[in-house]
Amino acid sequence: MAAVMRTWLRYAAWLLPHGVHVLRQRLRAARPPAQLVPKEVLVANGQLKNRHAGQRCFIVGNGPSVKQVDLRRLQGETVFSVSNGYLHEGYAAMAPQYHCVPQITYGRMTEADVVSWFREMENSIGNAELFLNETEAALVRRYGLFAARKVHYLAFQENFDELNDLRLIDIVQSVPRVESVPIMALMIAMYMGFQEIILLGVDHDSWRTGYYNYAFQPKAMSGKDYSVNDQGKILAENFDTFQSLARLWRQYRHLAKVASANHIKIVNASPGGELDEFPRDSLESLGI
Repeated sequence: MAAVMRTWLRYAAWLLPHGVHVLRQRLRAARPPAQLVPKEVLVANGQLKNRHAGQRCFIVGNGPSVKQVDLRRLQGETVFSVSNGYLHEGYAAMAPQYHCVPQITYGRMTEADVVSWFREMENSIGNAELFLNETEAALVRRYGLFAARKVHYLAFQENFDELNDLRLIDIVQSVPRVESVPIMALMIAMYMGFQEIILLGVDHDSWRTGYYNYAFQPKAMSGKDYSVNDQGKILAENFDTFQSLARLWRQYRHLAKVASANHIKIVNASPGGELDEFPRDSLESLGI
């Protein structure tokens, strides 16, 4: 009887929000993931391995704390920008070499919206090499986007919680799905051999205010985020917000352990925010 009751409770728990998330994970794991780009497209990522061995880079997020930083100070540094980050004041002077866009959630944002966003991006990110999820490969081909730009694809098909070693994540293979784009940039930067990675504007503090704010005013993507209303107020209930934050923090913690095991230094130089998985520092003390 006790065993039957435990089984019933387990299935009943799947009807709750987090239970639905767990069930989806199990169902995804039970079937082989679809291959959305030819294998050779992922294999080509091997050319990036240790491209920047021993060097340092900056990952510039889009949190509001970036407004306190003169990004022109990063001129001459190797920089990753993310998502709408090309709207930062000082972006042109910073001239990122790499730009990352994670898996896209369609809903309020349609295919036409993504095409509009990508065209805005194409005209705004200078000479940056672009990293996208494989799910956008067909759309890029269909609309002839980024024709003159180097585009790399990642296959976000795995689960961070199922990683059981501290090896660098191999972007030639399928990689874990990310809760936020700085996780994507960190995986790529470590694979490329950077020995020191400095985070800026990686705040993750919107749960305190209940509003998601950027360091700039979005253009093509304005009003397209399904998780907030038109004023930026977060729509999720606290329970689901905290579940998402827990997944995000576990991803950062795993990457912090990977970095330590591989003698990589990650520093959070954001002048604000709540991310506490990496030691804090300032641009001034880093000599910038």
